[in-house]
Amino acid sequence: MLIGGWQKLSLLDYPDHLSTVIFTIGCNFRCHFCYNPQLVVPGGENKKGHSLISEDDLFQFLQSRMNKLEAVVITGGEPTLQKDLIKFIKKIKQLKFLIKLDTNGTNPEMLEKLISLKLVDYIAMDIKAPLAKYQQVVNAKILLNDIKKSIKIIIENGVPYEFRTTIVPDLHSEEDIMIMGQLINGADKWYLQSFHGQVNLVNPDFKNKKSYSDREMKEFCNIAKGYVKHCGVR
Repeated sequence: MLIGGWQKLSLLDYPDHLSTVIFTIGCNFRCHFCYNPQLVVPGGENKKGHSLISEDDLFQFLQSRMNKLEAVVITGGEPTLQKDLIKFIKKIKQLKFLIKLDTNGTNPEMLEKLISLKLVDYIAMDIKAPLAKYQQVVNAKILLNDIKKSIKIIIENGVPYEFRTTIVPDLHSEEDIMIMGQLINGADKWYLQSFHGQVNLVNPDFKNKKSYSDREMKEFCNIAKGYVKHCGVR
């Protein structure tokens, strides 16, 4: 596994569970607003495809936290690009940790494998935009059918899940909320996330750009509630 970051303790990333968060290196998207450019567009040591975190150190930590921590969150980058993801998760599962996977939904085949092998306990998928605007927002060529397949798999598989969307004024409108809502209609949970431009981003032109106000985000959330069982703002 190519691991570019590690947060040893999180109270927020896995709902209702103490977790540790692993950030994988590499992504097939170049979302303008992504705040992990060092993982998405690797530089320095990462250019050579090296993991910056030792798996031995990680597993020593997990063994020392058994019965204290409850879960491991695997995020990125895009974790489903990792060739040894299944082997890696199986090793974690042997230690009896719950697994949450964050994904952009471009690898439905991997999602199906992980679910069929009972290797994931919670899935969070980013819905980036209406399908007609997807490539503009993620700044990469993708197969839109893979996004639709992943949504269907996640909604129907029985594993707890959530969808989430970062809302950016230059990229998303009120109409887009309705179109995305139709895309995931009937889903259990959808979280709208505020854009924050005060950090390094994949597209530096988006740095310090304006975010939607709290009032506007709540209005978007009220619209989204018409399509899903629960919607919240983060």
